[in-house]
Amino acid sequence: MSIGPPGGEPPDPSAGELRGPTVLRMILGSQLRLLREAADVTPDRAGYEIRASRSKISRMENGRVGFKERDVADLLTLYGVSDEQKRADIIALARHSNTPDWWSNYSDLLTEWFETYLGLEAAASVIRTFELQFVHGLFQTEAYARAVTLLGHKATPTEEIDRRVSLRLKRQDLLTSPGPPRVWSVIDEAALRRPVGGRAVMRAQLKHLAEVAKLPNVTIQVVPFGSGGHAAASGSFTILRFAERELPDVVYVEQLTTAVYLEKRKDVDHYMEVMNHLSTQALTPARTTRFLADITRET
Repeated sequence: MSIGPPGGEPPDPSAGELRGPTVLRMILGSQLRLLREAADVTPDRAGYEIRASRSKISRMENGRVGFKERDVADLLTLYGVSDEQKRADIIALARHSNTPDWWSNYSDLLTEWFETYLGLEAAASVIRTFELQFVHGLFQTEAYARAVTLLGHKATPTEEIDRRVSLRLKRQDLLTSPGPPRVWSVIDEAALRRPVGGRAVMRAQLKHLAEVAKLPNVTIQVVPFGSGGHAAASGSFTILRFAERELPDVVYVEQLTTAVYLEKRKDVDHYMEVMNHLSTQALTPARTTRFLADITRET
């Protein structure tokens, strides 16, 4: 998705005051890709210029890594960008894009692939998610988050578990932040029937889910067992959309030890079609609220 011709105006570096560093990296990466293509420079040649690999150029152009100002300056020279003001604006944008995110305090706990997701989640204007096994992290209570964390870190010291739970809860500030994203979550009934942490923890989680659903920017739907099979039975996924027109939608699929990020239009369209079908199969938001009340009483 283009942000305009390479000869046009570069991204405004002052946008860092309104956009998070992840969005700035994505915008800068997109601009560098356009400049490279306009100059007919291959990724291999660009990587050689900054003493890096083709894959490093790919990560830069996708906004997945930070930018060294020297590397950006060298690439601009390679791409034939000689206008001093344009060079200064793009390099300033690179500087703003390296501002630490709030989760940098948890960097010792984060894998690179999940740190990437946190940036995308924080930058998104719309988050559509399907959950098969657990309640989404943005909606978890502290007790439920602790129980989920312990499932994968049984031998981990208590202090580290506390920090991991704190990280999960800190993410939820996004829901009530200024200009929050629109979050539309479809949850399989199986995730609500599985008593993670025990009956008391699950009961409190179900009540919390009903409260979160009252937020104006949150929509929650449940796919009940009675609706039969569905196209997403193989696993959970998230689709992220951004307000910036130059940024493509991203599909996030988490696996046991890594995650897949899909940006090709055909892949995103496929997942969007599945999501739309799920939303049709699921209970309406109003019926979901009643359903949550019913199973809370049963838990």
